[in-house]
Amino acid sequence: MKRLVVLLVASTVVLAVGCQRQVDVTAETTAVKGVLEDYIASVEKEDLELYTKVMVHDVGMVNYGTTGAPIVGWDALKAVIGDQNEALSETKISARDVSVRFAPSGTWAWATCLWDFKAVMGGKPLALPVRCTWVLEKREGRWVIVHFHKSVAAG
Repeated sequence: MKRLVVLLVASTVVLAVGCQRQVDVTAETTAVKGVLEDYIASVEKEDLELYTKVMVHDVGMVNYGTTGAPIVGWDALKAVIGDQNEALSETKISARDVSVRFAPSGTWAWATCLWDFKAVMGGKPLALPVRCTWVLEKREGRWVIVHFHKSVAAG
């Protein structure tokens, strides 16, 4: 009887592990990096349509820019981006040290990177070293950003 129980438990474990969805980390990393590249392109080109494609439109989403209060909800985020587009020109972002990790389910990812952010504001050049953290979810077969946090190093 003990042998039968051990065999049953071992078979269950093997079956459970074998039925887990396998994540193609290389392909998914490429896809997530593509979303982050599209995010950068949307900011540089002031392309709200592209920005809309890479971001979720959740009412309860909370994001953090480099300054100001938390940005709560899709409508508030769109307004912040609109204001940013009016205030900045000639925006260029160079991303480096991009790192992507996945939850075991393969439906959640988080990424970090460093930006060299350059723009013109009020006729004056602006250059910021920005630290970025991203949370993405795979919805309906495509990755979208559900949260970001950006900061500028103190000192």
